[in-house]
Amino acid sequence: MLKLGFNEATCMKKSNVETDLRLCEKYGYDYIELRLDMLKDYFASHSIQELQSFFAGSHIKPFAFNSIENINFNTPSDWEKLLDLFKFGCETAQAIGNPYMIVVPTVRDDMVTKNEKEVLEDSVKVLNELADVAKPYGVKLSFEPIGNRRWCCNSMRQAMEIIQAVGRDDVGLTVDCINFYLHDKGADIGYLRKIPKEKLFVFHINDCEDLPLGILDHCHRVFPGDGVIPVQEVCDAVQAVGYDEIASLELFRPEYWEMEPEDVIRIGAEKCHQFF
Repeated sequence: MLKLGFNEATCMKKSNVETDLRLCEKYGYDYIELRLDMLKDYFASHSIQELQSFFAGSHIKPFAFNSIENINFNTPSDWEKLLDLFKFGCETAQAIGNPYMIVVPTVRDDMVTKNEKEVLEDSVKVLNELADVAKPYGVKLSFEPIGNRRWCCNSMRQAMEIIQAVGRDDVGLTVDCINFYLHDKGADIGYLRKIPKEKLFVFHINDCEDLPLGILDHCHRVFPGDGVIPVQEVCDAVQAVGYDEIASLELFRPEYWEMEPEDVIRIGAEKCHQFF
């Protein structure tokens, strides 16, 4: 059975790490996906020992850090900045027993000019480099394709080809409901059943408004069951391959950012549990 997780992007404008941990524990979440930017804010007034102590005494556990973004086609200076954040994430992950780091392809207007061979070659290169850095910390990479065309890798098929070309046990895939839907409105849910269990690291659960592709964006995410994504079919598909880890609520809706975090986290738990 899938286990309930919470991604901190869901309440990030009005909440913080301390509040998210407290409320997720209160409403029965099993895991939390901590954001690296929110962790940096947390450490401005808290220690790593405090975070370790919380997890040692709590039901809720860390699962995946979000996220290392724009990993493709970097300039040397941008790559150095990315590595600094990545190493911070790896050090913190090792300290608190967080197994995964989510890594995201690059978004820029010129990404539509990159062909799949270019994207595959660059992705294999950078994923191997990042995995080499992460390995001593015991951290695995979960690569997340983003369905919008402005991201250089925007389909599950393309992402899976990249993962297979990398060929490492410590590099796998994040399946996200809206990113799967954004590519082609989830036309081939059956493809999700072809993902090897050992390559499916993280699953994000969400829904979206009924808008045309090209207009539909991440700000149009809604609670699972409140939109048009066949969320139950997606959940069934990932479970069909034997995946029984996190189903993490990840929403980027401005309307929810203005709500009280406790209301969002409570409603999110209620909405998610109908699917697993």
